[in-house]
Amino acid sequence: MKKILLIEDNPEVRENTTEILELAGYTVTTAPNGKVGVELVQKERPDLIICDIMMPDLDGYGVLHILSKKPDTATIPFIFLTAKTEKTDIRKGMNLGADDYLTKPFDDTDLLNAIEARLQKAEMQQKLYEPTSEGLDEFIKDAKKILDMKDLCKDKKVKSVKKKSEIFAEGDAPLNVLFVKSGSVKVFQSHPDGKELITNIYNEGDFFGFEPIFEGNLYQQSAVAMVDSELISIPKHDFVTLLQGHPDVSHGFISLLCKKVAEREKQLLNLAYNSVRQRTAEALLKVQQMKDLKENIPISRDDLAKIVGTASESVIRVLSDFKDEKLIEIEGGKIKIMQPAKLEKVVRWSVAR
Repeated sequence: MKKILLIEDNPEVRENTTEILELAGYTVTTAPNGKVGVELVQKERPDLIICDIMMPDLDGYGVLHILSKKPDTATIPFIFLTAKTEKTDIRKGMNLGADDYLTKPFDDTDLLNAIEARLQKAEMQQKLYEPTSEGLDEFIKDAKKILDMKDLCKDKKVKSVKKKSEIFAEGDAPLNVLFVKSGSVKVFQSHPDGKELITNIYNEGDFFGFEPIFEGNLYQQSAVAMVDSELISIPKHDFVTLLQGHPDVSHGFISLLCKKVAEREKQLLNLAYNSVRQRTAEALLKVQQMKDLKENIPISRDDLAKIVGTASESVIRVLSDFKDEKLIEIEGGKIKIMQPAKLEKVVRWSVAR
């Protein structure tokens, strides 16, 4: 059962509110003033705090100010319960970080609804969603509750894409955000001289194609399936809703989106500063997720070179060196990584032996 701390100096209000909460199935701890309330928060670690504003010694604003300064208590949902109804008072409480504000006399249903909503939002904010199609479905289900939007992502679709099929092209308008349910997708940029640079490879559990929506631009790159793949598409308007509808929903969604953004920045830095040998080692480690049941990686030398950002001949020479050093095996054109730890050392400027 969820634990609630009620800080209220009026004995009658404290008793009646406690009875309502306990009938609703919550475990309730009470404090008669702000000082005792702050002490109990440290001991009880409640899931939610309901606090009166007008109290002697330490008022509700003071309680919230103290708790918001401590990392271990700053994220506990906080609801003000008070007879004060001036807009300036409400604004002051919200500016301090209160999550909700109920005025006395309050309706029992309004109180319970506010508590349930805040607990749901707090749970979603702390929840780590698995980067899988099931995790995405779970996130959308939770987002629907918080945003109260039953039709959210009703147009979400799963489509099969054959190997080498184009998903979007440079200059297209972004109408959907894409999620890899299975398979692998390469995103690349073409240069006027005809050369291509693979800027990212997206595997199962990755989102891609959302940056142009952030920027309000057309696609600056193209995307092609590297193997037979399944993609989940989320319409642009639903994507924007998930990002802007509520801070707690945004937090969960951004955590699902962000990992590839950091990878891309790292890749661009590596292109500027790392050697071909280092970049080839890093590219091999990156495409490991594409390996088949025999641990072989079915990637062409041309695609590998586009990830590394160099000519195919240069990559072939480095692969030959890695093979001689027994870091990899090559059979039938497929690569098998034998010593990933030593490849990691190559990336970190060390020489593998």
